[in-house]
Amino acid sequence: MKSKVKGHLIAAVVTLIVAAVGFYFTLPAISIHNPALLFDVVVLVAIYYIVFLLSSKNSTSVIVTHEIKPLLKTLRIPVIVAACAAAIYIIGSLWGAVIFNASRYRELLNVQTGDFQEDVDAISYNQIPTLDSASAIRLGDKKLGELSDMVSQFSVMDNYYTQINYNGTPVRVTPLEYVDIFKWFNNVSEGIPGYIMINMVSQDVSLVRFSEIGCQNMKYSTAEHFHRNLYRHLRFNYPTYIFEEPTFEVDDSGVPYWVCARVDYKIGLYGGKDISGVVLVNAIDGSCQYYPVDQVPSWVDRVYNADLIIEQFDYYGTLTHGYWNSVFGQKDCRKTTDGYNYVAMNDDVFMYTGVTSVAADQSNIGFILTNQRTKETKFYEIAGAEEFSAMRSAEGQVQNLRYESTFPLLLNIGNEPTYFVALKDNAGLVKMYAMVNVGQYQIVGTGQTLKECEENYIKLIRSEGISVEDNSDAITLVSTISDIRTAVIDGNSYYYFKLESSDKYFSAGVASNNEIVTYNIGDTVTVKYNQADTAVISVLEISRG
Repeated sequence: MKSKVKGHLIAAVVTLIVAAVGFYFTLPAISIHNPALLFDVVVLVAIYYIVFLLSSKNSTSVIVTHEIKPLLKTLRIPVIVAACAAAIYIIGSLWGAVIFNASRYRELLNVQTGDFQEDVDAISYNQIPTLDSASAIRLGDKKLGELSDMVSQFSVMDNYYTQINYNGTPVRVTPLEYVDIFKWFNNVSEGIPGYIMINMVSQDVSLVRFSEIGCQNMKYSTAEHFHRNLYRHLRFNYPTYIFEEPTFEVDDSGVPYWVCARVDYKIGLYGGKDISGVVLVNAIDGSCQYYPVDQVPSWVDRVYNADLIIEQFDYYGTLTHGYWNSVFGQKDCRKTTDGYNYVAMNDDVFMYTGVTSVAADQSNIGFILTNQRTKETKFYEIAGAEEFSAMRSAEGQVQNLRYESTFPLLLNIGNEPTYFVALKDNAGLVKMYAMVNVGQYQIVGTGQTLKECEENYIKLIRSEGISVEDNSDAITLVSTISDIRTAVIDGNSYYYFKLESSDKYFSAGVASNNEIVTYNIGDTVTVKYNQADTAVISVLEISRG
């Protein structure tokens, strides 16, 4: 009897130690909605009884003498626990299966019908992001490499580049991290000194040092260890919460936060994944604040990640007439296309992706825009080319230069739905821009600058008989040419000319203004352009006289 009590005591102590160590390093959510927790319970019970058998004199003799019945009697509890865990998992999974809950899955996302011209305003040039994530990573690494006091101790967290709206401008931000564990020991007392911010419009890259914005260094991140590790900090403060992967953002003052979305399963135990709230963790001092989804501060841009939005829309689009129709008849079924991008509007970030039929043909039937903070989603029924067809069309326009297209953004250009892409060279550097008409993807305008790209695009769609909204802010100037210069940029010829009534130079590409090659100093010309605070202004239109 004493040996059994001793065996149970030793087993309990060992199991508690294993559980504590395991919890510290694996950080499981203590929630019935976490299936991994069931496995952990089974493992701990198994450890308990294995230790008990090894530490109990009677149990050890049972094993040695091969007395099966007493052994099975001893092991009946872990077997029962394992069976119960398996039953909970199976029942919980079936309870939330799509086949039994098609209508509930479809209701996870509320989709409204939108009006493109009314909802999607023409975006100004200082709001159009011209970089994709790969280009941003390249620029961020290059910037850190230029800083001799940083590059030996810190590197850039390439997997945390978050696109946000920072004071009305689309930027990508990511924190620094320690190069290795030895650099962590060298710098742990001071913490991480700053983060990378990349302007997605101007492509300017800056290292924001906390000392420059009046903050202490960052002490909480996924690059930290022990109690300052973000995952461990979250788990010890919210042991029952299940979290999405945290995203890095900064508030309007530049103070860094980790945005940690709390996952909620609304159908059964493991089905109907959604977000019920957000924990904001101050990356400097580790202070935490929980907000329900309808109370998240407006400066936060990403509560719902793109993958979750796409998953929920695919449920909405394919389960229109129930589960079996989504498998067999597939009447009125639609789904998102491969790939997505982000659009900054009204101080929020919207996820964009196309919508096509489940037959996955080469055209879209429309697209969706989803506010990543509120999950407000609108569907726009606009037929046209799918994104990859538009990318190939843009690349074909400059095929001699072998540029590669980024995934498109959807813009409103003159009330025409338009794909906008950046064209990159083999080194990953943005060299040109292209605009592709959604309805007629053979209409492609290109340019060295955003303005030139838009001007060439508008000329092309007008030449096809498509009516576009005029730019009422354009300025018309009639003057005499006082100087002309030429340049060839990436194989394209450009004329730069100065007018007697202006101190700035105006530019026009030969590809879209071939008559300009006949202009001479002293000729009188009429130019139409948008006001800009630059030394060289790209013209919208130019004509003689």
